[in-house]
Amino acid sequence: MPSVVGLLEQRELGARRRVDELREEADRVQAELAVAEREWKEWVIARSRVGEVLAPVDETEDHARTERAMPAEEASSASRAAKPKSQVPMWREGLAWSVLSIDYQRILQALADRHRLRQGPLTCQEMAVLFGLDAVPAKVEALRSKAKRLVARGWLVEQQPGRFTLAQKVTGPGAGS
Repeated sequence: MPSVVGLLEQRELGARRRVDELREEADRVQAELAVAEREWKEWVIARSRVGEVLAPVDETEDHARTERAMPAEEASSASRAAKPKSQVPMWREGLAWSVLSIDYQRILQALADRHRLRQGPLTCQEMAVLFGLDAVPAKVEALRSKAKRLVARGWLVEQQPGRFTLAQKVTGPGAGS
C-alpha cells in the first residue's frame, strides 16, 4: 500500500509540472503580446502621420506661419490677399487666385489642370478623391458648397448638374485669367 506522503508527493509533483507549463505558456503569450502591441502602435502612428499629411491645411496656422516668415510690409499685403475664411469675391479680369482661401485655390488648380489636359469637368466626389479625402457625404458636400460658391461668384461654371469646370476666362493662378 502506497504511503500517504508518497501520494502527496506525486500530486505535488504533478501540480508543479502544471504550474511550470502554464508559466512557460504565459511567458510565450506575454512575448507575443509585446510584439503585437508594438506592431499595433506602429500602425497607429503610421495612420496618424498619413492623416496629418492628407488633412486639409489649417489656414489660420498656415497664415500665421506665413506672416511670421515675411517682413511686416509684405505680410500686410499678403493678409489682404488671402485671409483665412475670407469671402469669395466676384471674379473680374486681373483678379489673382491668391484672394481666395487655400481650399478654393485647390479646387481652381484641380480644374485648371483638368482644363489644361482637356479632361473635362469634375464632380465633387472626384475632387474629394483627388485631394486625398474620404469620399464620404460630409466631405463631398463641403466641396460642393465651395464649388457652388465659386460658380455663384463667376470663378467656375456648372454646365451639367454636379459637374464643374473653370469659367471661360479663368485659366491660371496668376492674374485670374
